[in-house]
Amino acid sequence: MQPYDERLTVPRSWWFLAIAVGVAMALILLPFGPLPLLAGLVGGAALSMMAVSSYGSARIRVVAGSLVAGKAKIPVAALGTATVLGPEETVAWRSYKADPRAFMLLRSYVPTALRVEVTDPADPTPYVYLSTRSPQRLAAALDAVRTVDAA
Repeated sequence: MQPYDERLTVPRSWWFLAIAVGVAMALILLPFGPLPLLAGLVGGAALSMMAVSSYGSARIRVVAGSLVAGKAKIPVAALGTATVLGPEETVAWRSYKADPRAFMLLRSYVPTALRVEVTDPADPTPYVYLSTRSPQRLAAALDAVRTVDAA
């Protein structure tokens, strides 16, 4: 059983923007006739929807003793204290408080985050910053895995 699994999907309004890109492409190709107009509508909307879907496909999971965030897989044993960040702290840690060496899976449309220290001395990454809609649940899942590993 997976203690935690979250997909950072984009807001619904982004899908309307993707359709608007298709409409804009259709209007650009309008002078060339109805067939290019249709190709611009379908092609522009399809490409922008693929981009929106790709951006919104980031996942955060705690599985098999590891934290999997996007393309990163970090053993929970290499992680330290998890700090839940509220909306104000989330903005601060992804801007002026951010360390360029940190691993950051951030999505600006997610108002909360979790900051987890990296305790592995061989890893130069000071912490992991994860945008998440459920930072308390993610911290609890990491603690649960640590408790099971310690037992």
